[in-house]
Amino acid sequence: MERMAISKFKARCLGAIERVRRTRQPLMVTRFGTPVAEVVPPRSPKPEAGWLGCMKGTARIAGDLVAPASSEREWEALRR
Repeated sequence: MERMAISKFKARCLGAIERVRRTRQPLMVTRFGTPVAEVVPPRSPKPEAGWLGCMKGTARIAGDLVAPASSEREWEALRR
């Protein structure tokens, strides 16, 4: 892990943060040799939800799923 004095970090903050982002290597900021802060790259974003479950809540059951439709009223319910 790279170390940098706090005075140097203050003068070169944006460049140091960009280097951490680009190289993904953390940076320890020290004051008189004692660590005071650690600059680490951000975690990878969570992957977006996949296709599994994307249709949840969109279907409806119009009647009995096992028995065949026997009356006109049941056929009308199935057509909707």
